[in-house]
Amino acid sequence: MSNPAQPLSGLLVVAIEQAVAAPMCTQRLADAGARVIKIERAGGETARHYDRAVHGTSAYFAWLNRGKESAVLDLKNADDLAIVRRMAEQADVLVSNFARGAVDRLGLGFDELKAANPKLIAVQIAGYGGDTPYANARAYDALVQAESGVCAVTGTADTPVKVGVSLADIACGMNAHAAVLEALIARSISGHGRAIEMTLFDTMADWMNVPMMHYEHLGREVPRSGLAHASIYPYGPVECSDGQVMVVVQNPAEWTRFCTVALQRPDLEHDPRFHDNPARDANRAALDGEMAPVFVKLTCEDALVRLEAGNLAGARINTVSGVTNHPAVRRSKASVSGGDFTLAVPPLRPEIEARAVPDIGEHTEAVRQEFGAGP
Repeated sequence: MSNPAQPLSGLLVVAIEQAVAAPMCTQRLADAGARVIKIERAGGETARHYDRAVHGTSAYFAWLNRGKESAVLDLKNADDLAIVRRMAEQADVLVSNFARGAVDRLGLGFDELKAANPKLIAVQIAGYGGDTPYANARAYDALVQAESGVCAVTGTADTPVKVGVSLADIACGMNAHAAVLEALIARSISGHGRAIEMTLFDTMADWMNVPMMHYEHLGREVPRSGLAHASIYPYGPVECSDGQVMVVVQNPAEWTRFCTVALQRPDLEHDPRFHDNPARDANRAALDGEMAPVFVKLTCEDALVRLEAGNLAGARINTVSGVTNHPAVRRSKASVSGGDFTLAVPPLRPEIEARAVPDIGEHTEAVRQEFGAGP
């Protein structure tokens, strides 16, 4: 429900959504105080069935549906569809990520709704742009990571990999959230809403601009380099006596301190093989040969202490269990019907109230009563 102390309090968001991308967008709106009514089919949307990790509830669903209302409505039923249409005619924002054209065929497209609700901001999240040959292509997260080239620059020299979280979905949802906020500002000036199309592929293609520019202007495919950087060195893992730490050196001043403090090898600073980043990048194996004997004698903790003494960047290569217990993780409370849980706070909301994740159709009757009566 809407919180009057929040910046989006009083806004009504209707979410015809499933999985990750659209729920990410509407979760951020809910976190900011908007009232989000989620339309689900009988049995619940896709993400409810991914796993049962959080007291019997899917981890994805628990993460992306806190504080929303769930209404089970059959969009193929004329009476239920009429309820959803009345909701949309009163809504500030309508977000959908069903198959392209689905909401239009239901009479819930922006062009049909704007006469009754000129302030409406209608967001369609899709895999590819509607004006491209891929407009109707299936576009799950892993497929878009692969098609967009993200996998080509991720992994080791031998093996491309996808990112271990739903990168394309999450990033697209974040872009959609930003687009909604821009549209709300524009509406406050013009008084009119707008239609927004946000796609997973456009999101990932934007993130691939640097590798694409390297190819277009230098004629080179950016190599996969695992935990290392493709063109900056040293920038990656080093072996210590009890594990690995990440080391990053990005500018001449840091290189000087890295040689004198971290490696305790001031003679390397002006070595012609390593005097600037292009030289270090071209002579990685030689530089590794100088660094390895130093770090292998240090524990990870000793290496990090030495890096800190030189005002240099370093980090542990954490496991999931390590980050779960990381002292920098700030947590908020939430609940599902099976019990309470905590999760990392959204970056924009460092102090957020406890929110409940709705059961399937928990708010159906209340929504029917509120929006079911005809005009």
